[in-house]
Amino acid sequence: MPFIKISEQPSLYDDLDKKSVRQILEDINAEDRKVAPAVAKAIPQIEKLVNQIVPRMKQGGRIFYLGAGTSGRLGVLDASEIPPTFGMPPTLVVGLIAGGDTALRNPVENAEDDIHRGWEELMERGITAKDTVIGIAASGTTPYVIGALHEAREHGILTACITSNPDSPMAAEADIPIEMIVGPEYVTGSSRMKSGTGQKMILNMITTSVMIRLGRVKGNKMVNMQLSNKKLVDRGTRMLVEELGLDYGKAKTLLLMHGSVKKAVDAYRQSTNDNG
Repeated sequence: MPFIKISEQPSLYDDLDKKSVRQILEDINAEDRKVAPAVAKAIPQIEKLVNQIVPRMKQGGRIFYLGAGTSGRLGVLDASEIPPTFGMPPTLVVGLIAGGDTALRNPVENAEDDIHRGWEELMERGITAKDTVIGIAASGTTPYVIGALHEAREHGILTACITSNPDSPMAAEADIPIEMIVGPEYVTGSSRMKSGTGQKMILNMITTSVMIRLGRVKGNKMVNMQLSNKKLVDRGTRMLVEELGLDYGKAKTLLLMHGSVKKAVDAYRQSTNDNG
């Protein structure tokens, strides 16, 4: 039985070019409302993945995302947000896109069709059995991703994937397939829409839950965020005011001295204990 890509089936809407702007926006919004329920159905698989990633990362493992086009860009985006949000090194969650950094802004011809390149890029980064490889492809048929997942699995590395089609060739190469079935896109085949939205949600869920389990969040606060601008310095200062009962000026001085909310809290409490 041939593999049918639901994500590339004809749109449920027609004559888009004849609709008013309001009609277009309302139609897109109606389709977008299908995404969260589709992601919710995938939670058991996402949970299974996170529960296997955490112990690996505690032993020094990393997460590698692989994708092409929109999928690859979303992987790179999620990976790039981990250092500023959670204060982790940029080497712990790595996004790889077919065609390299050039492909972040411009399509690279035939890059996604190279079935060997993904694994080569993983080997260049010293992939080990402690790492996790997550392929991202709405279609579930991208050779660049499938080849990397196949080789990773052959080498005993945990593999997962995020796709918008059930029973895809990519899912067959993944230990933990995450299938988020959002149906045909508003513009036929434009997987940057619902599929991309759902991928972003799932990537957020994976890394946020992993970082929480690794102790990078306290209560509900980003206590390890990088203090890279005035807004974040102010946010961190207010966290210290709330946590330690200090006045704003002293809290800010303490924060800038230690570089993160967590380090500032730990240092303050240590000095208080030492002097107590």
